[in-house]
Amino acid sequence: MRVTNGGVKRILTALVAAVTLGLAAPAVAEAAPSSGWNDWSCQPSAQHPQPVVLVHGLGANDTVNWFFHAPKIAAQGYCVYSLTYGTGVLGPLVGGLASMRDSAAELGRFVDRVRSTTGAAKVDIVGHSEGSTMPAYYLKFGGGAAKVAHFVGFGANYRGTTLGGLDALAKALLTSVPGLDGILRTACGSCKEYLAPSAFLDDLARGGVHVAGPTYTSIVSRYDEVVTPYTSGILNEPGATDIVLQDFCRSDVSGHLGQAVDPNVTGLILHALDSRYQPRCTPFILPL
Repeated sequence: MRVTNGGVKRILTALVAAVTLGLAAPAVAEAAPSSGWNDWSCQPSAQHPQPVVLVHGLGANDTVNWFFHAPKIAAQGYCVYSLTYGTGVLGPLVGGLASMRDSAAELGRFVDRVRSTTGAAKVDIVGHSEGSTMPAYYLKFGGGAAKVAHFVGFGANYRGTTLGGLDALAKALLTSVPGLDGILRTACGSCKEYLAPSAFLDDLARGGVHVAGPTYTSIVSRYDEVVTPYTSGILNEPGATDIVLQDFCRSDVSGHLGQAVDPNVTGLILHALDSRYQPRCTPFILPL
């Protein structure tokens, strides 16, 4: 398989952006509590009775992925919590690497902690990228449907990704390099689960991703260069709302990582959590 310069550039750009955000993590973590985020003394209000649980994407962590959206959600009167899940060989600041089946169980324990601490019967879940895929598994197979009122995913991915065609190269390497498959399974179990076809994606899709109970909102961008095709994040199922960012705001050219700092995404999240909130289109140019 021939890898184009454009394909390599897309991957390198994503990696550089991730590393840059990772270096900011300590400062973000210090700022979080003063923004009403991860405040375990917070009590849900009558207006917003469900605490909001934020779930990061693959290779990220909670402070990096949520430094933009979390304070803005909290400022609307929500109790907001986040976790770093699925850490592994790269240390505690790099999450989402474990099998998504294991991470779904980890998320379930965190949701139960939030419910127990706040006294709330249910939570809302908002997730970016893998933070949409893995919670969807939790809702479907981990008992989450009875504990979640609203589920919002952006940069969503429910059918895997071709990574702009690089999935074919990855599959070829996995079958031709001795031991590589086992190394990947240990270092990044979720990575292999994203390479369709996979047993994980088959289980998630069988009978539909959506299950009865929670409301589902899926936000995607036509310019997403990580989830390819971007339609992998469109549910197209009864009871689910699919939103293409550019249909809502033509002047939004956010890519995949950019959605983590996109004010239009913030507005759509808040509307999905409470339909009384009316989002506005804000020109946004960050094609990463």
